[in-house]
Amino acid sequence: MRRLLSDYLALTKPNIVVLLLLTALAGAVLAARGLPPAAALAAVLIGGAMAAGGAGALNHYLERDLDSAMSRTRHRPLPGQRIPPGHALLFGLALNLGAFLLFATLANLLSAALALAGALFYLLVYTHWLKRSTPQNIVIGGAAGALPPLVGWAAVMGGVELPAIYLFAIIFFWTPPHFWALALLLRDDYARAGVPMLPVVQGEHATAWQILLYSLVVVALTVLLFTTRRVGWLYLALALALGALFIIYAVQLLRDIRPARARRLYKYSLLYLALIFVAVIVDGGLIA
Repeated sequence: MRRLLSDYLALTKPNIVVLLLLTALAGAVLAARGLPPAAALAAVLIGGAMAAGGAGALNHYLERDLDSAMSRTRHRPLPGQRIPPGHALLFGLALNLGAFLLFATLANLLSAALALAGALFYLLVYTHWLKRSTPQNIVIGGAAGALPPLVGWAAVMGGVELPAIYLFAIIFFWTPPHFWALALLLRDDYARAGVPMLPVVQGEHATAWQILLYSLVVVALTVLLFTTRRVGWLYLALALALGALFIIYAVQLLRDIRPARARRLYKYSLLYLALIFVAVIVDGGLIA
């Protein structure tokens, strides 16, 4: 039973859920200029976890053939035949339905619709279509993972405003360099599975250039968020320091494309995004 519960938890991709919840919470806190109302906060944290987890489970269902072909993923619950595909499908659908109802009840219909739209875009546009057809898959598909701040903001305010759009844009432009760094490490795996990730189609050097260009855009967007006056000088100082290191790692990767440098950039990109959004919560909300 413990193994079965662990496998169902793995279907939700809990590490990704935690990061998505952090970004959604940042949107809610920034909108409220402090701690959001209890109902909205519950919707963002519980409903957000259900929506993200449900999308993860449905992603496992749709990608079970690719997961079976890749060494990194062949031991997941579905290719490992520990959970039947139909059970994963029902599990994912139930979580997304519950998330929609929770957002609609505790917050508002707009936040519910945005959460559902994120799941549908991730599953139908990115997973089912883009990932298998174009090296720009993660560029366009990144919009799905960038929606949580909009969901958090909408849960509090009932609408979407410029600061939330900047938060969306930060994640949207962060996603390609983050995933391309991972794709450099898994290039052979993706090639074997027939997934046209950028390093497979255009090569490592072109990928490293794109990583640097997108990193520059991300850092610029973190500075632009400061111009909305919803965050303060503490946020700006952290954004500049964290962004400088992001760019340094990207330049080092471009000069010497080795797995160790790609792995360092990949791991740092996770820390970078988490710390940026922690800074938004602390400076833009809790001490506003």
